[in-house]
Amino acid sequence: MSTVSWYEERVLPVCIDLVCGLRQMSKQRARVVPRASGVVLEVGMGSGLNLPWYDPARVSRVFGLEPSEGMRQKARPRVAASGLDVEFIDLPGEEIPLGDASVDTVLVTYTLCTIPDVARALRGMRRVLRPGGRLLYCEHGLAPDPGVRRWQERLNGAWSRVAGGCSMTRDIPALISAAGFEIEDDQRRYIAGPRILSYTFWGSARPA
Repeated sequence: MSTVSWYEERVLPVCIDLVCGLRQMSKQRARVVPRASGVVLEVGMGSGLNLPWYDPARVSRVFGLEPSEGMRQKARPRVAASGLDVEFIDLPGEEIPLGDASVDTVLVTYTLCTIPDVARALRGMRRVLRPGGRLLYCEHGLAPDPGVRRWQERLNGAWSRVAGGCSMTRDIPALISAAGFEIEDDQRRYIAGPRILSYTFWGSARPA
């Protein structure tokens, strides 16, 4: 196994699970995930940190798109404890194998920052949503304050190399709108943590 793959499959999943499981991020998940209903596609399921927040009475099935075997291994105990019907899909966010208009909800949390071709991935999410379906999102990204933005831009390259491709400088609502969604619930603020990493967008959108 190469050094890069060892880091990505053994070290990075542990680090991401710890950071993304922090209390302030769990509070954000609790605001978004319970709104999911019907057949759900979760893009970037990671280590399954969203699973405790699903409402089993509202969700019939969850497709968990997650390309990292290390992440899927960490998620499996949470899947078993959830009682949900979860099917893993071992593909990246740009390659959604589901049919057109096949899911009721697409959920994406702290994932759009890491997908290389995020525009393509969002178009795929729009494609699989049924009429009336909804994209639920909670993501960190580009801060509104010029001083914070300057530091985000300065540190983004180094941060991305050690954080699994994570970008601090993506304007999440703009990317969602450009992919053909109409944002219906747009909330944003700094949550607890370093300001370059903690400006958070969350809400919902429907295909335009």
